[in-house]
Amino acid sequence: MVKNNSYLKAIPVLAAFFVMGFCDIVGISSDYMQKSFNWSPTMTGFVPSMVFIWFLFLGIPVGNRMSKYGRKNTVLASMAVTVVGMFLPLLVYSSVTCVIAYVLLGIGNAILQISLNPLLNNVISSPRLLTSSLTAGQVIKAVSSLVGPEIVLFATLHFGDDKWYYCFPILGAITLFFALWLTFTPIRREQVEESKVSVSDSFNLLKNRTILILFLGIFFIVGVDVATNYVSSKLMSIRYDWTAEQVKFAPQIYFFSRTVGALLGAFLLTRIAGARYFKVNILACIMMLVLLISVQNPAVSLLCIGGIGFFASSVFSIIYSMAFQECPTKMNQISGLMLTAVAGGGVVTPVIGFAIDNAGITAGVIVILLCVLYLTYCAFAVGERKCGEQTYNK
Repeated sequence: MVKNNSYLKAIPVLAAFFVMGFCDIVGISSDYMQKSFNWSPTMTGFVPSMVFIWFLFLGIPVGNRMSKYGRKNTVLASMAVTVVGMFLPLLVYSSVTCVIAYVLLGIGNAILQISLNPLLNNVISSPRLLTSSLTAGQVIKAVSSLVGPEIVLFATLHFGDDKWYYCFPILGAITLFFALWLTFTPIRREQVEESKVSVSDSFNLLKNRTILILFLGIFFIVGVDVATNYVSSKLMSIRYDWTAEQVKFAPQIYFFSRTVGALLGAFLLTRIAGARYFKVNILACIMMLVLLISVQNPAVSLLCIGGIGFFASSVFSIIYSMAFQECPTKMNQISGLMLTAVAGGGVVTPVIGFAIDNAGITAGVIVILLCVLYLTYCAFAVGERKCGEQTYNK
């Protein structure tokens, strides 16, 4: 009965992962923002930065203070920030309020990811089930990422392209619903891990070679995810002269494939060692990128975009779980430190925007390939190492 009750409490926690996926609307919405305000590709490349840069500034401070306020309360605070941001452009529409909306979306999303992943540990105690549950959370996030562009398209279809920002209050209402559900779900508060933890204490964890490699792994896998979403529609437009209606199909294929891959991963990771799964999938991801660079055919390009989403879908949760297992007594600190690396999503896209401006779309894809090459090193360097009292490569 107690076990079943824990699973029931896990449902609203997992459901909250749906809000995480809202940040992925930056891919398709940046196209509308570029047209509305006549921005260049380089300037538009900074739109994802407005969302993801906050992981860099908030990751460690929020992770360190989470013990004081509690993980559940921190999750609810993140959702409150998101709701405020999503209704702002509806009140006053301008480039400034849209930027502020993205900023608040990013701040809310950063706090949410820092606190929601460890909150799962409050209701799920088994390490193997925790890895699978984290991947299940990524499935829900992937579904949200798939639905997000549809919400943008719904807003433009019913209200016109110039009212694309009507997608924001829809996302805000959904966030409010999940916040209320979680509010009325009783969840045991975690024990306080550390009483006084400084920023330097958290960064000192990077002296652990394994934590450092995993930290950079998070940086680059988020970079791959955001960059592929960002590049996909632009690649189909530049290479094949697809229309605005046609290019929307590319990110949808990416998110659908990522959803299927994460769903399969949540099932397989209960049966296959995470390190082994990591290695196989990241090598397949390299193959997809090489094909995307070398073969210029619309069908092959869409296949490769989907393949990247499929094979990279479980990498984040595997790396995150490895970091938790490396320092299980410092879970809040590890969560804050690892989520600081999510800023990689905001760093990679301006580099890609600059590369596209100066060397073409293929140069942008090569930047993604370089990120995946580091992840290949991460998979093979960490896979053979000990993880706390456990071993990754069982």
